[in-house]
Amino acid sequence: MSQGTLYIVSAPSGAGKSSLISALLNDNPRYDMKVSVSHTTRAMRPGEEDGVHYHFVEVEAFKALIDQGAFLEHAEVFGNYYGTSRVWIEKMLNNGVDIFLDIDWQGAEQIRQQMPASKSIFILPPSREELERRLTTRGQDSDEVIATRMQEARSEISHYADYDYLIINDDFDVALMDIKAIVRAERMGQTKQASKYHTMIDDLLAD
Repeated sequence: MSQGTLYIVSAPSGAGKSSLISALLNDNPRYDMKVSVSHTTRAMRPGEEDGVHYHFVEVEAFKALIDQGAFLEHAEVFGNYYGTSRVWIEKMLNNGVDIFLDIDWQGAEQIRQQMPASKSIFILPPSREELERRLTTRGQDSDEVIATRMQEARSEISHYADYDYLIINDDFDVALMDIKAIVRAERMGQTKQASKYHTMIDDLLAD
């Protein structure tokens, strides 16, 4: 069994990274893929479920997990803590499952240091005006929060050059096609293909 690939996916809030990841998994059953469910201390939003969208924990419980070394990465974003389970990620990758991490540039930096074989994708909006429109129309945040997210967007976007792949989410279907192409190309890598088809290859090389 070949090792799964860990995909780091980052973008400014509202660029559409979560929607793209969700659509990829729903529309591409050919490969075994999962989204990492992070731990967070932020409040649960309407429609979210504990253990599905996030593992919702109190601040003290989160800090205890940090002390235990339970997180592959963790960061404070907009006053809340977020972290990724080390044990779960390593188990899934060893089982050949591709894992997608929806994290910011700070978390991405931590992941790269510990797992250099990971692949990273940055999602950009087509313009600042479009980004603000998406944040406003989704109706999840107050005007004050939207203004804060727009201010933070510049900082997040400034790290795009640290990533392996860059996708512009102007047309959603095109952006989805682009991320599918990345996954397909990674799956076709020589090492993964040789592991998957080693019996066939041995037969082809037999005298």
